[in-house]
Amino acid sequence: MADELIFADRKGVIRRWSARAEALFGYTEAEALGRSLDLIIPEHLRAGHWRGYDAAIASGRTRLGEKPMRTRAVHKDGGKVYLDMAFSLVKDEEGEVLGALALAATAPSGPAS
Repeated sequence: MADELIFADRKGVIRRWSARAEALFGYTEAEALGRSLDLIIPEHLRAGHWRGYDAAIASGRTRLGEKPMRTRAVHKDGGKVYLDMAFSLVKDEEGEVLGALALAATAPSGPAS
């Protein structure tokens, strides 16, 4: 897979972490699994992220659908990482939301939300 893939459960705990996510963010799979998404979310963006995340989990849909958005993340070394990121909800057979899947592609440095 060419994109970075992260799956987090309903509470925002990382459950899947691709090798490409490891290369992009600097955290090994072992370091990321079981940790909050706060691991890669800049502190000043966390409140907004969690409002959106909780609303998506509760409603069963994301605000932008699967349309990518430009955002910023944090590397393990504290550096800025600019991404084009798309989100999708993962549901079970009954339609219950299990968590969120994020697909990210590295973006050129520049303004991010």
